[in-house]
Amino acid sequence: MNFDTRQIYNNIIVAIVCLATAIAAFPQSIPSFTPGGSSSHSDKKSEKTVRKPGNAWRVDKTLGTHYKSTIDTLPYNYQKQAIPSMVTDAYATTGNLGAEGQTQIFFERNPHSDFFFNDALKAWMPSIETTKFYNVYIPMTLLSYNFGGNKKSNQDRLRAIFAGNVNRRIGVGANLDYLYSKGSYESQAVKDFNFGFTTYYNGDRYQVQAFYNHYNMLNKENGGITNDLYILDPAELQGGVSKIDPKNIPTRLSAAHTKVWGQELYINQAFNLGFWKEEAVNDTLTREVYVPVTKFLWTFDYQNARHKFSNTNATQAQDFWQNFYLNAQETNDKTSYWKMQNTLGVQLIEGFQKWAKFGLSAYASYEIRKYTQMTDSVTMLSPLPDGLTPLPQGVIVDPKGTQNLLWVGGRITKQQGSILTYNADAKFGLIGDVIGDIDISGDIATRFKLFGDTVSIKANGHFRNTAQPYLIQHYISNNFAWDNDFGKTRSFKVGGELTIPWTRTIISAGFENIQNHVYFDKNGLPAQEKDNIQVFSATLLQRIKFGIWNWDNSITYQTSSKSEVIPIPTLAIYSNMYLFFKAFKDLYVQFGVDCNYYTRYYAPVYQPATMTFHIQDEMKIGNYPFMNVYLTCKLKKTRFFVMFSHVNQGWFSKEYFSMPHYPLNPRRLQFGISVDFAN
Repeated sequence: MNFDTRQIYNNIIVAIVCLATAIAAFPQSIPSFTPGGSSSHSDKKSEKTVRKPGNAWRVDKTLGTHYKSTIDTLPYNYQKQAIPSMVTDAYATTGNLGAEGQTQIFFERNPHSDFFFNDALKAWMPSIETTKFYNVYIPMTLLSYNFGGNKKSNQDRLRAIFAGNVNRRIGVGANLDYLYSKGSYESQAVKDFNFGFTTYYNGDRYQVQAFYNHYNMLNKENGGITNDLYILDPAELQGGVSKIDPKNIPTRLSAAHTKVWGQELYINQAFNLGFWKEEAVNDTLTREVYVPVTKFLWTFDYQNARHKFSNTNATQAQDFWQNFYLNAQETNDKTSYWKMQNTLGVQLIEGFQKWAKFGLSAYASYEIRKYTQMTDSVTMLSPLPDGLTPLPQGVIVDPKGTQNLLWVGGRITKQQGSILTYNADAKFGLIGDVIGDIDISGDIATRFKLFGDTVSIKANGHFRNTAQPYLIQHYISNNFAWDNDFGKTRSFKVGGELTIPWTRTIISAGFENIQNHVYFDKNGLPAQEKDNIQVFSATLLQRIKFGIWNWDNSITYQTSSKSEVIPIPTLAIYSNMYLFFKAFKDLYVQFGVDCNYYTRYYAPVYQPATMTFHIQDEMKIGNYPFMNVYLTCKLKKTRFFVMFSHVNQGWFSKEYFSMPHYPLNPRRLQFGISVDFAN
C-alpha cells in the first residue's frame, strides 16, 4: 500500500477514535445497548420517553416479499469478520481476507450460478441475498474499520452503511465496502471495492423497492506454495533453520491476476387494490385504514458481470497448466455476460378478511442472457503454432451465446399467526434451455408451549429438476475448454429444525438425494455423476451459560454416499468460550477464546484460471484447531475488538492448511472499531 493511502487510513482511525471519545463524554445523548436485542437504537431521550428502534429487511427476488433482518450493532462475535477461514465452520479458502473460498458444509452450498466465477467470491460480494433495506426513526450511519498484520502483510477493511427516512413511507440507504489486504504469503494481495444504494416507498396503494449494487474485485493468484515443507518442516529445506518469514516462501505463480466486476439493478413495484375501513384508536376515536386485497406486481432485475484472468510468466504456466489452446506465452482470458429478467405477478393478500387465512400468488418470469467468450481463431491453423494444444475432440464453442428463458410459477403462504406458518413455491420452465425444469420448495413451522416456554419446530424441503448453466455446458479459455451436453440435475431434500429455548438448544437435520450431480473433476473440468448420491447432515447449536460465563458450540455431522464425488469433512465444530458482562455502567465486554475445527478429508483444489474448486485424492486436510483470543467491547455506540488470531500456531500440529498447498494465515494481532452515528 502506498504512503498516501496509509495516511488516509491513519486519519480515519484518528477521527473515529476522537469521535468515540466525544461520544463517551456525553452519555446523556447516546442510545444505550440492550443485550439480546436486534438493534442498539433504544436511546432514552428523557426518563419517560424512549426512542423507537429501527428495523431492517431483505427481499425475495421474485415477488419482493419482505424477510426480517437485523441492524448490525451488536458486540457479539464482532471479531469473526476479520478471519477469512471463519466465514463458516468449515471453509476451504486460498487464505487471504476477501479471497476465493468454498463452504464445506454441503447444505450451505448453492448450485452453480449463471456466471460461476462469482461463486468463489460469494462471501465478499454484494447480492440480493445480502442487501438490506432500513426503516429508521433517525438517520443512521454505521462506520467500521478493521486492520491487522505488519507492513508487508497489512489487512485493512473500511465499511460504511447509511440509512435515513424522508418520512414513515420513504427511505433511502447506501453502503460501501473497501477491502485491501496484502496477504500473509507472497502474491496473495486482494483489493475489493463494493458499493450500493437502496430506496423504497411503502404506500397504501403503490409500493416500490429498489437497489443498485456494484462490485470490483481484484485478486493476485499464487497457486499455492511450491513445497508444503516450508510449513511442516522448514528446517529440512533451509539447512537446519527452523523459522521462515511467510513472505519468503516461494509460490507456484507470481504474475497471475483475477478480476471480477459487475453490477445489479433491482426494482420491485406493486399496486394494491383494496378497501378502506374504520379502525378504533381508543374508546372515542377511530381512523380509516386501507386494507389491500389484491396486489399486482412487476419485478425487474438486470445484472452484468465480467471476468478476466491474466498470467505473464510462461515458465510458471508450463509447470502449472497442461493445455494452452490460444497462447503459449501468456494468458489473457476474458468472459462476460448480462441478463435481464422481468416478472409479472398477481397476489391475493393474506389476512384482508378473517377467512383469508393464506396468501396466494401466480407469476410469469421472462429472462434473456447473453454471454461473450474468447474467440478461437488460432486452433483453426494447420499446423498449430509451437506450444499450442489442439482443442479436445468435439469441442466447438461459439464465442457468443444467447438464452431466452420463460418460467411460470405460483406461491401459497401463511405468515400471520402464532401457531402455524408455511410457505410453498412451485416454478416450471416453459421455453429455452429450462424447458421441463421443475423447482418446488416449501417450509412449515409451528410453535407450542412446553414447560412454560415456547418450543418451535420447522420442516423444509424441495424437489428440483433443473438445467445446467450455460458456462458449465460451453466454455473456452486459454487453459480450459469444454462443450458438454449434461442432463438436468434432480435433487430431493427434506429437513427440519427443533428449537428449545430453555436449554438454549437448536437441532437441525437434513437429507438430500441428488442425481446427475455436476462437479469439477481432478483435471479441473466439469463432470456429471449419473448415479444417485445421498448426503445427510445434522447440526447441534448449544449455548451454555452460568452467570457471566458462556460456552457456545456449533457441531455439524455430515456424510456423503460418494465421497470421491462430494468430499466433505465428517465433523465440523465451532466452539466459543467467553465471559460477557457489563462494566463501568455502559461498557459491555466479551472476552474469550474461540476455535474452529473439522476432521480430515480430501479437501478441494482451487483452480485460479477458472476460479473453481475441483476434487483430488492425494492430500487430506483438517484435524487442526484454529484458535483465537479476543476482547470485544461496546461503549454506547462504539464497538471495538482486539484479537490475537491463530494463537495456537505450531502448538499441536503444523498442518494448518485450508486446501492442498494453501496454508492458513499465521499468528497475527488484529484490531477493529465500529461507530454508530445517529444524527
